[in-house]
Amino acid sequence: MHIPRKRFGQNFLIDDGIIHAIVNAIHPHAGETVVEIGPGLGALTKPLLERVPHLHAVELDRDIVARLQKTWGTDRLTVHSSDALKFDFSTLGSDLRIVGNLPYNISTPLLFHLMEFAAHIRDMTFMLQKEVVERMVAEPSTNDYGRLTIMLQRRFHLEWLLDVPPTAFNPPPKVDSAVVRLIPKTPAEIVQLDEVLFARVVAAAFSQRRKTLRNTLGSLLTADDFSALGIDSGKRAENLAVADYEAITQRLARQ
Repeated sequence: MHIPRKRFGQNFLIDDGIIHAIVNAIHPHAGETVVEIGPGLGALTKPLLERVPHLHAVELDRDIVARLQKTWGTDRLTVHSSDALKFDFSTLGSDLRIVGNLPYNISTPLLFHLMEFAAHIRDMTFMLQKEVVERMVAEPSTNDYGRLTIMLQRRFHLEWLLDVPPTAFNPPPKVDSAVVRLIPKTPAEIVQLDEVLFARVVAAAFSQRRKTLRNTLGSLLTADDFSALGIDSGKRAENLAVADYEAITQRLARQ
């Protein structure tokens, strides 16, 4: 028996109805490269392997790695004993379909890490803390709208698939969960700009959420810049759309 480890943020999915709803939403087919992050005790792994002949898994817990390797041969399951936050997903090829019940304690940095491999990914279907999904799909001028929202919505189409109650897990987490799908936008859908500068602008804008853009972006933009961009410097970071941050970045890049 495997005892869930707190340091790995382990909460194992046990609700068959939810498990099958997730696998049906993923709808994997033979010939696709499916990658599961944090397979745990195999709640999703087993039904996924009923649909595809081979699966990749990225798992940090060595006890679970050993258990997975004992359960399935390498012809069915390739286990990468690694920290997903450091794993190079491009080594698995292109058109990847990445899935998983992500450890909630690393979900945000992991989403940022996966963003680097968007060109190699067809789609990603993840179980996350509901609060994180609310932030991912948020609209401007709402409390949930923030840095994570903007960084992800610039690069992905997002779809909230289903809600998952704490009772679907063992041990039950203290929060509600939800399943979300991320589909990378095509190069034609993405405004080409300096990605590092864009990330810097967004981070600066949200560094002091309650302050106005005049305060948070004052070191980057002058009153004339705000005027030329048609942006009210008295607004807050959450009031701007993704396109506004793209326009700011492009203006700064020309200076």
